[in-house]
Amino acid sequence: MAKKKKNIGIEAKQPKEDCGSEKCPWHGRTKIRGRVFKGTVMSSKAANTAIVQWDYYNLVPKYERYERRKTRIAAHNPKCISAKAGDIVRIGECRPLSKSKAFVIFEKVSE
Repeated sequence: MAKKKKNIGIEAKQPKEDCGSEKCPWHGRTKIRGRVFKGTVMSSKAANTAIVQWDYYNLVPKYERYERRKTRIAAHNPKCISAKAGDIVRIGECRPLSKSKAFVIFEKVSE
């Protein structure tokens, strides 16, 4: 029997494994709504959690120069995706999953 592709509302590749987690957008009930970002996993040491970071430039008008900044967000890392440090992933906003997590990793772009 062929595996049915679930529609999560965002164009993304479905993972091959099944994790069975309720907090996974592919195998559970978590809905992705709001903002979607692409970043690099900096740490995946905590259980089912990954720290995702992306860099950007901000203009400082007084000095007419740009400064480098970064954003770090804790995101839920489902077992079916299991992103490791250094992976480039896409994360989407969802309901609060814990005290510090309101994003979930839904696709691994590259390793």
